[in-house]
Amino acid sequence: QVQLVESGGGLVQAGGSLRLSCATSGRTFSRYAMGWFRQAPGPEREFVAGMTRSGGITYYADSVKGRFTISRDSAKITVYLQMNSLKPEDTAVYYCAARDGLAISSESMKPDYWGQGTQVTVSS
Repeated sequence: QVQLVESGGGLVQAGGSLRLSCATSGRTFSRYAMGWFRQAPGPEREFVAGMTRSGGITYYADSVKGRFTISRDSAKITVYLQMNSLKPEDTAVYYCAARDGLAISSESMKPDYWGQGTQVTVSS
C-alpha cells in the first residue's frame, strides 16, 4: 500500500508563496516517480510538475514554469512543491502522485497512486 500525505496548503495573496509537502515511505521513494497535479472545480486534473524516479530530471507545465519548483529530500522521504509568485488561477486542490514507472513528465503519465489533496487558494 502506497501512502502519500500532503500538507502545506492554505490561503495566500497573489504574489505570495507556499510550499507543499508530500510525505511517503522509503519503498515508494525508491520505486516510484513522483509528481504534483491540481484540480480546480471541474472534472479535469491537471499536471503541474513531476520528476524522474531518480529525481534527477524535473518537468513543469508551461503555466507554472519559472514559478514552481519540485524537489525531494531523500533523508526525510518527502517531495516538495515550492510555489512562488502565486496567481488567482493557481487556486485548486493540489495532489501528490506516484507512478510505477521512470517518470511523471506530463498529462499522459497517469499516476498509480494519489494523496488526499490539499487546498491552495490565492486571493487577488
